[in-house]
Amino acid sequence: MGDQQEEGGLTMNNLLSEVQNTLDKFKLEDEGPGADYYSPYANLEKAAVLQEARCFHDPTAVRENPRKCCTVIAQLLHLTNTGQYLNSAEATEVFFGVTKLFMSDDASLRRMVYLFIKDVAETCDPDDVIIVTSSLTKDMTCDVDLYRANALRVLARIVDAAMLGAIERYVKQAVVDSSGQVSSAALVSATHLFERNPESAAIVKRWISETTEATSSPNEMVQFHAMQLLYQIKKHDRLGMQKLVTQFSQRNTLKSPLALVLLVRYTSKLLNDEVAEGRMTGTSFQNGSSFARSGYAFLEASLRHKTEMVVYEAAKSICALPNIEPQELSPAINVLQLYLSSPKPTVRFAAIKTISQVAIGHPRMVSKCNEDLEALIADANRSIATLAITTLLKTGSENSIDRLLKQISVFLSEIPDEYKITIVRSLQRLCLTYPAKHRVLVGFLSNFLREEGGFDFKRSIVNSIISLIKQVPETTESSLLHLCEFIEDCEFTMLSTQILHLLGDLGPTTQAPARYIRFIYNRVILENSAVRAAAVAALSKFAARCPSLRTSIMTLLKRSLDDEDDETRDRASVAVSVLKGAMDEFPYVAPDEDAEPEEEPVPDTPQAGDPAAFVLLQGLPMSFERLNRSIRAYVKAPTAMDSAEQLTFSALPIVEEYEEPESSAADEANGVGGDAALMAAVAGEKEEKKEVVDPAAAVYAIPELASLGRVFRSSAPTELSEEETEYVVRCVKHVMPEHIILQFIIQNTVEEQRLVNCTVAIEGDSECFEVAGEVAAESIKYGETVNAFTVVTRNPDAPLAPCNFECILRFGVIQVDPKSGEDESDPFDEEYPLEELELSTSDFMAKVASPDFRQAWEQVGNANEVLEKFALQFKKQDDAVAAVIDFLGMQPCDGTGNMKPGEGGKKPHMLHLSGVFVGGMEVLARAQVAAQGDASGVLLKIAVRSDDPTVSRMVADCIR
Repeated sequence: MGDQQEEGGLTMNNLLSEVQNTLDKFKLEDEGPGADYYSPYANLEKAAVLQEARCFHDPTAVRENPRKCCTVIAQLLHLTNTGQYLNSAEATEVFFGVTKLFMSDDASLRRMVYLFIKDVAETCDPDDVIIVTSSLTKDMTCDVDLYRANALRVLARIVDAAMLGAIERYVKQAVVDSSGQVSSAALVSATHLFERNPESAAIVKRWISETTEATSSPNEMVQFHAMQLLYQIKKHDRLGMQKLVTQFSQRNTLKSPLALVLLVRYTSKLLNDEVAEGRMTGTSFQNGSSFARSGYAFLEASLRHKTEMVVYEAAKSICALPNIEPQELSPAINVLQLYLSSPKPTVRFAAIKTISQVAIGHPRMVSKCNEDLEALIADANRSIATLAITTLLKTGSENSIDRLLKQISVFLSEIPDEYKITIVRSLQRLCLTYPAKHRVLVGFLSNFLREEGGFDFKRSIVNSIISLIKQVPETTESSLLHLCEFIEDCEFTMLSTQILHLLGDLGPTTQAPARYIRFIYNRVILENSAVRAAAVAALSKFAARCPSLRTSIMTLLKRSLDDEDDETRDRASVAVSVLKGAMDEFPYVAPDEDAEPEEEPVPDTPQAGDPAAFVLLQGLPMSFERLNRSIRAYVKAPTAMDSAEQLTFSALPIVEEYEEPESSAADEANGVGGDAALMAAVAGEKEEKKEVVDPAAAVYAIPELASLGRVFRSSAPTELSEEETEYVVRCVKHVMPEHIILQFIIQNTVEEQRLVNCTVAIEGDSECFEVAGEVAAESIKYGETVNAFTVVTRNPDAPLAPCNFECILRFGVIQVDPKSGEDESDPFDEEYPLEELELSTSDFMAKVASPDFRQAWEQVGNANEVLEKFALQFKKQDDAVAAVIDFLGMQPCDGTGNMKPGEGGKKPHMLHLSGVFVGGMEVLARAQVAAQGDASGVLLKIAVRSDDPTVSRMVADCIR
C-alpha cells in the first residue's frame, strides 16, 4: 500500500515537473527586447478613460501637452472599436470635449480630432454634431492644406443635404484647388455624398464643370478621382458617357495611369452595351457605328501605352468584348504573349489568366502562345503553372495530348489538391473535344485515383469520369472497370456508394455484366454498413436486369440475410423475396449450346410483367424533393386530412419545378481562371436550398375560397402598377379545375391615408371566363400589404383562349394623421386604374419535368399530335428559345432549355418540353428553333402530343 502511494506521489511530481518545463518553454524572457514594453491599450477601463478625457476642457493642458490628448483619443477609439461603446450621454460629453481641442495648433492632435469626429459622429445626437461644423468650416478655409483636406473628409461624413448647400461654395473651390491633397479630398468627399441620398446627389451634379476642370490637374491622383466622380454623375446617361469617353480618348490630356485605366473600363462597358442593346450596325467593331469604331481604336491605341497597367487593362477589355472578330483580337493576344515572359509574377499571372479565358472561345488565336505557355509549366508560382496547363489543354491539338499528359503527371505530384481539381476539369473538357482519346485520358485520371489525395480531389475525378460516361458512351466499359479498381481501396464511403449505384445502373447494360459481380460482392464482405447496403442494392439491380445471373446472385444475396446492419439485411430480404418469385414465375432458359452461329442470341433481359424488374428497377414517378413538396401541399389543404380518399401518386397535388440559378458553361470556364476559383473548387459547399413556400396558403386561409377545392397551380406575381406609384398592386393567379382565384396583393405607400374596403374590379369580353365574386381587403394602413381576391369561373365546355381584363382598384380613403395614426376624416370612395391582366392558356399548364422524355414521347404516341410551323420575329436564336418556353409555360427537359455558348445561329436547336395541363393531363412538346440565313427572324417547328386533341391544339396555339 505504501509502495502504491509512493509510486503515485512520484507520478504526480513527474507530471508537475513536466507542466512546469512546458510553461518555461513558452515564458517570455525577461532580458528580451519586449520585456519592458507596456501597451497603452492593455486593460483599459472605460470609466478611467472618460475621467482622463476631462483634460480636454483644460486649455492649458491642451496647449502644453497635446500628446496626452492624442493618447486619450486613441484610447477612446480603442474602446469603441473593441465593443465597449459609449452611451449617448457619454458620447455627447466626450464629443463636446473634443471640439475644444480645435484651439490647439498641433498637427497630430488635429488629425486625431478629425478621426474621432468621423468615428463618433454616427452615435451622437445630430443636433450636437452641428456644433462642430463651424470649426470644420473654419479649417476648410484656412491656409494649411492638411487641415483643409481632412476637414472636407469629416464634413462629408456628418453633413446632410441642407447643410451641404451652405458649404457648397467652399467644396467647389476645393475641387479645383491647386493643392492635389485638397482637390483629391474634395472629389472623394463628393463621391461619398453622391451615394448618400438623392438630395445630396442633386447638389453634387451641379459641380460637373469643376470636376471636368479637375481632370486637367497635374496631379495624377486628382485626375483619377475626377474621372470616378464624372462617371458617378453620368453613368445613367448613355450619350453623356459616350461624349465623355470620346473627348478624353481624343484629347489625350489624361496623364494618370489610374485615370486611363478607368477610361478604358468605361469604353469597354459602353462597347458591351452597344452589342447587348443591338446598336451595332456591322459585324465587327471596326465596321460598326461611329462610337464602336472610335472606342475600339482607343482600346487598341492603349495597347501601346508605356504603363503596364494601362496596357493590360486595354488587352483585357478587348478580349472581353462580345462577338469580337479574330483579327480584332490579335493585337491584344500579341501584347499578352509578351507579358507571359515578364519577370514580374503578377504580370505573368494577369496575362495568363486573361489568355486562359480567351482560349475558351478562340483556341486557335491562343495556340500561337503554346511555346510560352509550356515554358510556364515549371514556373515557381503554382497558380501560374496551373493556368498554363489548363490553357494548353484547351488549345492543344489531338497529337499533342500524350506529350502534355507526360508533363502534367510530373507536375500533379507536386501541387496541392485545389490546383489538381482545376486540371481535372480541364482534362474532362479536353476529352469532350477529342473523344477518340478517351482511353488515354480516362486512364490518366484513374491513375491518380489510386494515388494519395483528399476527398475533394478524388470526388472531382470520379465526377469527371461519370460525366464522361454520360457524354461519351464509348468510355463506359473502361471507365467502370477503373472505378471498380478504385473502390477496392477507397477510404471514402460517399464515393464508394456513388460508384456502386452507378455500377448497378450501367453494369447490367454492358457486354459482360458478370465481370463486375466480384468487385461488388467484395464490398459486401469488407466494407462498412453503408457501403454494404449499396452493394446489395447494386447486386439486386444486376439480378433484376440480367435473368442469366439471378441464380448466382441469389446465392450471394442470401449470405447478407444475417447481416448485423438493419438496412443491409432489409434490402437483401426484399431482393431475395422478389427475385425468388420472379424466378418461379419466369424461369430463365439458357440458350442451346448447339445453336447455329447465324441465329440471333436470346436477349438477356427481363420479360414483360417481371416483378423483379418492376420492384427493383422501376423508379419513383417523381423526385424525392418533389414528393416532399407535394405531400406538404396536400396536407395544407383544409379538408385533406378528413378526406376518405386513398393517398396515391395520382391524388397528390401537382407541384411545379422551380429553377435555381446555375453557373453557365462560360462561367465555369472562367472559374478556372484565378486563384479565387481554385480555392472555391475546394470548398464544394452549396448553399442550403430555401424552403419553397406554397403560394396557395393565402387562399386556404379563407374558408369561402378553401371550399372551392384544391389549387392546381399558382402563377408568379404579375405587376399591375409600377413600384413608384401611390398604390402598388400585384396579382397571383391560382388555377383550379373550374375556378381561377385572382389574389391581388395591395400595398399602400401614402403616409396620410388608410384604405378601406379595397377590391379590384375586372372586366373582359370572354365566353370562357365570368366573374363570380370578390373578397375585399378591409383595411390597409401606410406601409402594409394586404390581399384582396376575385373569383372567376371557367366554362369547361368552351375552349381556352387568351383574354385580357381591364382592372380598376376601388377603395375608400380615410385621411390619417401621420404622427398619431388617428383617423381625421370619413371615408370617401376612390378608383385607381391598373394595368390589364391577361389570362392565357399557359396559366393552366404546370411546369413538371418528365424523367425520361423520349420514353414518354413514344408512350403518348402521335394519335393526337398537332404539328405547326411559325416564323418568329426574334433577332437572336436564344431569345426565341426563351420566348417559346414562356409562351407554352412548360418545363424544359434533358437540358434543352439553354443553348450552349457559341451555338447561337450555327445550327437548329431542339427543345424538349413537358407539363401537366389542368385536370392532370400530361402534355409533351418538341420544338426546333432555327435561325434563318437572311437574319430576318427565327423559324419554329413544333409538335405537341397529349391524350386529348383539343388540349394539343390549345397548347400549339399559345405561340403568337
